[in-house]
Parts: sequence; structure tokens; C-alpha cells
Amino acid sequence: MGEPNQTTTDPAGAVPPAASAPAVEPSAPAPAEAAALAEKTAEVERLQDRLRRLQAEFDNSKKRMARERADFLKFATEELLLQFLPVLDNLERAIASTPAERPYAPFREGVEMTARLFRTTLERAGVTPGAALGEAFDPSRHQAVAQVEAPGVEENRVVEEVQKGYLLEGRVLRPAMVKVSRPGSAGPGEPEGPAA
Repeated sequence: MGEPNQTTTDPAGAVPPAASAPAVEPSAPAPAEAAALAEKTAEVERLQDRLRRLQAEFDNSKKRMARERADFLKFATEELLLQFLPVLDNLERAIASTPAERPYAPFREGVEMTARLFRTTLERAGVTPGAALGEAFDPSRHQAVAQVEAPGVEENRVVEEVQKGYLLEGRVLRPAMVKVSRPGSAGPGEPEGPAA
């Protein structure tokens, strides 16, 4: 058995120049290799761009779904709330038709308390009454049931509220049933129709 070859090193631990690998100078890539490299680089950039677009589309989709879910939860009770509104209407009619003096005063007070509690509960659910009286007629918020002569009032103004309208989170839950001033209503002292 022979002794293994040992490379001699200087005291600093460096390998002598004869034992080190020869230096290789980088050579310029061949034209075919350069074209393939450029093609692969362009493909990588296209794929990265596509990935970024897909990621952005996915993020937008997640945000849209979250908004739709929030809207669904906000308006999911709409049908149920619509069924409660006639109950409140009847409580308000009962208050309006019951005299305030004895012997009806305790009954009226009880109905008023019930109606107040009902309104508070609906407000907590996001239901608020929509203003109508005196406003310009808006078919998206009002349902006209009649046109009436209203001297001194601009035409197409709400002059009477037959049934109160309600909003759910700012969106029309039930339009107000209203009477609207007729076009051509004359103000006080004004002649009806065109002058002869």
C-alpha cells in the first residue's frame, strides 16, 4: 500500500498554482442559444404577467363575493320585514281612530306603546320611514293612487300620504301610497286653464 498523494500547501492554506483548476474564460453564446434564451425569457415574462393578472382577478373576485355576501345579509330579511309593515300600519290606524279621552285613554296608551316598540325594533333592523308629504312625486319612491286639485301647490307634489313608505338601509322597502297634485291646479286668484 502506498501512501496517499498529499498536496502541499503553503502555511496560509492556499493551494499552489500548479494544483488549481485552469481559468475558463466565458465564451459568447452561439446565436441559436441566444435566440432560444430570448424566447424562454419572453415566455417567462408572459407567464409572470398572466399570473399577476390571474392573482388580481382572484383578489377582485374575493372582494366582490364579500360585498355580495354583505349585501345579502343586509337585505335577507326584506320579505319578512315587508310582512310586518301592515301590522304597524294597523297599530297606527288604531291610534288615530281611538279617542284620547276616558274610557279609551288606557287602551290608546297601550297601543301607542306597542307601536313605539314596533318602530324601534324595525329601526334596529334598518327600516326607516320615507318622507313623502310635500315632496315632488318620484315614481321610484312613491306610488300615486290619485291626482287631486290642490290650489296653491305646484303640480306633481305629494299632497297626501295614504300609506307610509319605508326604506331598508336607504333602499326602498315599500313605496309610499300618495295623492299627487294635478297638473294645471291653479293657485289662489289664478284662472283655471289658459287665458282667452
